[in-house]
Amino acid sequence: MELLQVADTVAREKNIDAEIVLCAMEEAIQKAGRSKYGHDFDIRAHIDRKTGDIALKRYREVCNEEDIENEAAQIPLDFAKKIKEDAEIGDFLVDDLPPLDFGRIAAQTAKQVIMQKIREAERKKQYEEFKDRVGEIINGSVKRVEYGNLTVDLGKAEAILRRDEVIPRENYKVGDRVRAIIYDVREEVRGPQIFLSRTHPDFLVKLFTQEVPEIYDGVIEIKAVARDPGSRAKIAVTSREGSIDPVGACVGMRGSRVQAIVNELQGEKIDIIPWTDDIASLTIAALQPAEISKVVMDEDNNKMEIIVPEEQLSLAIGRRGQNVRLASMLTGWDLDIMTEEEESTRRAEEYKTRSGLFIEALDIDEVIGHLLVAEGFVSVEELAETPIEELNQIEGFDEDISTELQNRAKNWVELQANLLEDKKEELGLSDDLTNFEGLSADKIIKLGENDIHTLDDLADLAGDELVEILGNDSITEQEANDIIMKAREHWFADEDAAKEAKEEDKDSKQAENAA
Repeated sequence: MELLQVADTVAREKNIDAEIVLCAMEEAIQKAGRSKYGHDFDIRAHIDRKTGDIALKRYREVCNEEDIENEAAQIPLDFAKKIKEDAEIGDFLVDDLPPLDFGRIAAQTAKQVIMQKIREAERKKQYEEFKDRVGEIINGSVKRVEYGNLTVDLGKAEAILRRDEVIPRENYKVGDRVRAIIYDVREEVRGPQIFLSRTHPDFLVKLFTQEVPEIYDGVIEIKAVARDPGSRAKIAVTSREGSIDPVGACVGMRGSRVQAIVNELQGEKIDIIPWTDDIASLTIAALQPAEISKVVMDEDNNKMEIIVPEEQLSLAIGRRGQNVRLASMLTGWDLDIMTEEEESTRRAEEYKTRSGLFIEALDIDEVIGHLLVAEGFVSVEELAETPIEELNQIEGFDEDISTELQNRAKNWVELQANLLEDKKEELGLSDDLTNFEGLSADKIIKLGENDIHTLDDLADLAGDELVEILGNDSITEQEANDIIMKAREHWFADEDAAKEAKEEDKDSKQAENAA
């Protein structure tokens, strides 16, 4: 009964199941038995859950003689039948062994095994407890500080608050109280690793949830958050009830609610913006206090050009680009800020480039070339694929002109495709470059003539280099930069795949070590 009492006491102290402790004791007795009788023997121990009696037994599996690999744990069928007449292949012969007289070394070994199992049970319980608390704000005290990384005591477990997850200018000492969000919990060989953060956008969301009852109740919803930790943040909110002002509720009486959050975040300025599904209006609100003249949207690439007066440029961009960066994070769109003069110059350049392309490729006069650009056509391929009915709707076009233009466009596209096929082997062009969607056949041929033979060669270029190769009349620097970034996408995909494979390999090794 003493064993059962000890197991019960340990289980209560460690806050784990008594069955886990008893299983650990059984494993320790088995290990001691194998140390005494031989490690090759299949020795098993069982503790009676009612009386506490220990039963130590040796198991031998009945096998065909040719299948025996371990003579200590296996027995041929012929010999087994002499001991037990009805023995069959796969049966086990069980022999009782005398109780163990634990010596000092055996007792120490047993103790180590039991403690190891108890630690493993504690770790598993900690992981089970904290894995479902990801996204929860938690309070703890700083236990250790190592190179700026904090070990935080949470009471039942320890957590890690890394240096890059601490708000800049924050300095913690041992014993300081810290408030942070649990953003990741990992099960590792050395135990569950709980990672905290004070810079994560969700930390700001949870603080608002605690301070603003309407958010907690679901009346007000936080739609998007962007943070530059310790400096500035933007948060977009919306109300599910028309009578409640979402911005006013978040600010609170005389700013009391938002001020409490600002104090927690070391003075981080927070812009609260009313959410709208109109992305252009949301972007204009996100860039306040700058005044916006015009917004040009590229919905296919999630890009937006923001046109501002000259005197508003620095305000829109913000110190070190902070304002536009946070607005971009909040909306999920790439934002390009430019002055009205820059936009006018750029439009004129694009207009000239694109009209020149149509004039040369289709052998048309300037008026028709300018008209095509004004209607939004950017390539000969696009013109070739546009239905005749749409071309007929252009002012000054009839069916004859539309048909002639489209026929010329199709002939030009086919001619370029044939030329590319002929030049492919001569120039040593790779398939990934010739199949690249961002370039027409004539541009790919120009690249090949300038020793750009693969997609990697293209990705290595700078925007001005690509413009120089293809010609100012063929492409703008912005378009060149977009093409190069698209060509580099496979690099990032390869890096992500390699990182994922490395993580899987690491997890596999950890699992093997744990086993």
